Amino acid sequence: MSADKNLLERVENALNQLRPYLEADRGDVTLVDITDDMVVRLKFLGACSSCSMSAMTLKAGIEQTILRMVPEIKSVEAIEEGEESYS
Repeated sequence: MSADKNLLERVENALNQLRPYLEADRGDVTLVDITDDMVVRLKFLGACSSCSMSAMTLKAGIEQTILRMVPEIKSVEAIEEGEESYS
């Protein structure tokens, strides 16, 4: 990951605000990368990885929370199993 420690901590704090809701549905999310152009790359885990609502959860919940708490982030995207970090 190319992002500095403070930025990583702030994104993780934003994700921690959402984790109880994801875990209630037997899912979770992990931070994979923050690219040089400030795109957060996440991977859905557990039930979230196969949920038909994960795209909506990503945009309406996770992305909005991260953008509000870490305004320098430009967007959030989910990666598929096996995708590698590119930064």
